[in-house]
Amino acid sequence: MNDVANEARVSQTTVSLVLNHADGARLSHETRQRVIKSAAKLGYQQARRGGGAAVSAAATIGFICDEISTDPWTAIALDGVREKAWAHGLTVTVMATRGDADMEAAALAQLSSLPIAGLVYATINTRLIEPPVWRSPAPIVLLNCHAPGGTLASVVPGEVAGGHAAADVLIRAGHKRIGYINGEAAMEAARHRLRGYRQALATADLPFDPELLREGNWQASSGYEATRALMALATPPTAIFCANDLMAVGCYEALRELGLEIPDDVAVMGYDDREIAQHLHPPLSTVLLPHLEMGAVAAEWLIDAAGGAPLRPRQVKVECPIVARKSV
Repeated sequence: MNDVANEARVSQTTVSLVLNHADGARLSHETRQRVIKSAAKLGYQQARRGGGAAVSAAATIGFICDEISTDPWTAIALDGVREKAWAHGLTVTVMATRGDADMEAAALAQLSSLPIAGLVYATINTRLIEPPVWRSPAPIVLLNCHAPGGTLASVVPGEVAGGHAAADVLIRAGHKRIGYINGEAAMEAARHRLRGYRQALATADLPFDPELLREGNWQASSGYEATRALMALATPPTAIFCANDLMAVGCYEALRELGLEIPDDVAVMGYDDREIAQHLHPPLSTVLLPHLEMGAVAAEWLIDAAGGAPLRPRQVKVECPIVARKSV
């Protein structure tokens, strides 16, 4: 699978999703065909795992999360877990705790008493957590979070690389003054996306100008206000990278009020690939948060571990690919 991934220039997980026919994965037709052709070229024969005794004895994978309805990300990750589990004859038992410590303890205790293949412990925001008290011998994988010192296996989005890729799209389009509207600096996603933006500037030998950086709060209103401030500069940016798609919605509104055309006057880049991104005018170029793929990876680790493969305490950062549309 590594050979196929290298030949097709995709991640190994993308190869897994394509060859396991995960129809819910948001992969382009071109990517799917590239993986299929690369597998055929290399003569790859997919190994079918026969579930080990631990897998066949288990009926379910446990899934505990702090939030499932405030944003789409946990639900999308759950779909990735569910699809991978179902392919191996397992269901998923879901418990949302709303961050309540007592509720979480009760959920962990209940799941630990079941014959489960393993536990996925997920958070709505990417962050460092204290490891949950898990008293079952079944393996555990952290999803969209990580433990101090990497003591538990975890799957997170590659946010620094995602921020770098987004800024690089604008740089390659010829922009040298690129405004950046970040989310709340206390959040890991905001810090990592900003780091990627700065790394892309440094790679292109462009100076970082603090005047072009504005902090928002992930909401459309802050994208609007930050865009008005950026465009009021003596030398305004010719492109604006918004750290999420909702702030890009506000950015669009501000630019239209100023009589500016997207992308002719100002290019705009988003992040997340929310549903609204494709319905903006023009459709928003953005970065995909790969929660579906992350969920599939977490479930695959648990299934492999239940079948006897060792589950090492490692962190995998899943690629955040560019979704090119018409705003750049």
